[in-house]
Amino acid sequence: MHPQTAISLAQTRRTWLTSSACGPGAVALASMLQDDGLLQAADGATSPGGVGALPWSHFAPKARNCIFLFQAGAPSHLDLFDPKPRLNELDGQPLPKEMLEKVRFAFIQKEAAVLLGSPRRWSRHGACGMDFSDYLPQLASCADDLLMIRSLHSDQFNHHPGQLLLSCGRASFGLPTLGSWLNYGLGSESRNLPGYVVLTSGRGSSGGTSLWSSGFLPSHFAGVLFRNQGDPVLNLSNPDGIPPEQQQRTLRTLERLNRSRFEQVQDPEINSRIASYELAFRMQMAAPELMQLSGETEATLQAYGIDRPQHPQATGRGNVANAHLTYARNCLLARRLVERGVRFVNLIYEAWDQHSDLEKDLPYNCWVVDQPITALLRDLKQRGLLESTLVVWGAEFGRTPLGENRRGRAANTGRDHHPASFSLWMAGGGIKGGQTYGASDELGWGVAENPVHINDFHATLLHLFGLNHLQLTHRWQGRDFRLTDVGGQVIQPWLQ
Repeated sequence: MHPQTAISLAQTRRTWLTSSACGPGAVALASMLQDDGLLQAADGATSPGGVGALPWSHFAPKARNCIFLFQAGAPSHLDLFDPKPRLNELDGQPLPKEMLEKVRFAFIQKEAAVLLGSPRRWSRHGACGMDFSDYLPQLASCADDLLMIRSLHSDQFNHHPGQLLLSCGRASFGLPTLGSWLNYGLGSESRNLPGYVVLTSGRGSSGGTSLWSSGFLPSHFAGVLFRNQGDPVLNLSNPDGIPPEQQQRTLRTLERLNRSRFEQVQDPEINSRIASYELAFRMQMAAPELMQLSGETEATLQAYGIDRPQHPQATGRGNVANAHLTYARNCLLARRLVERGVRFVNLIYEAWDQHSDLEKDLPYNCWVVDQPITALLRDLKQRGLLESTLVVWGAEFGRTPLGENRRGRAANTGRDHHPASFSLWMAGGGIKGGQTYGASDELGWGVAENPVHINDFHATLLHLFGLNHLQLTHRWQGRDFRLTDVGGQVIQPWLQ
């Protein structure tokens, strides 16, 4: 049953959200009872992990957790996943003017723009024969587990609006992000960690905190940014001289004061504050153990590349603050987080905005991610977690088949932003692997077959979690909002 249908006519939505019997408290209680085998889904259905679906999921889910590998800045799909022999044949030639007339670019000067082929070596992998360039040799070995989507399109051509669309369903500020919607709809299975965790590498995305905001949903549904080492959250540990007993007394006093204030003003954010204090207290025990990797085998650490040496030709945007080590560690932490019930883990690596030096910077970025993401997929599969964990690898848009010719720079050494057609892959969590869906045209300019809008991707992802995107709504400012806004269709061929 969806939360909205569980509210009596005598209750307001604010009352429901803030009551311990029906709101976040019920989410936690249901999860605890299910963990102990004392609560089954309303329809008796079970998820792949064997635990009953939460009573308010719309139907039996395939996925319980999501790891979203967000490659902020946008990789060139034309050099990684979508070979274009015809583009190579026409390298250096202009496009017909009518194709460029109504197109907006971030930096390309239309009057002098010419096509830019890819010098990559391509091969097919797995029983499915999926195409990969030589930049991602380890990921290619997982081809039969992947769904490669080559026909995604967006209506945003700059980074922050595109990242908002991918994260929130619309290119607007103040909206809940995907991880917030999932936790709002399903709750968190983790009692001692946030349901939505964010890990970053490199420069950090241009979208910043707006990419893990809860928007108009209660603030405890927002993503929590973890650090990569030490305390995952600043000031999580007690100051010297503060014993746990004193902290507990302080928290109990704060809770009584907050609940008293809530009775007066009925502000749901007060309950969010109470929940945050309580979670922070529980995290003081759980989070340090999460970050401590000493329990992992040496083989696991080596597989992820936790301590691997820097690439001898490290260069460009991706070579920031030992991002190769941070990214590897984040991938391993992502597995550890989903093992502990965290619903949504977002790994952000901002390095892919190659307007120039494409042939130097792109291979380094791919080297940074290729080994850790391959290890993550294999690790999840070996542990029986991939069936219930949806892994997504993608970005806000792709790159142009035209060379970047920004004034004042050497011409045609990179690619501009391109929302008209790009690629994204998914694995696990009820996805039918070993298939390539959709196609771009012979130049990679536009979608030629089975177009997929960002909101279609969102609708299908929610479906994998047992949620109908049309019914997962929240009323705000007189309107029922949803992640997919006014669009979105579930794409059935993607589903097992």
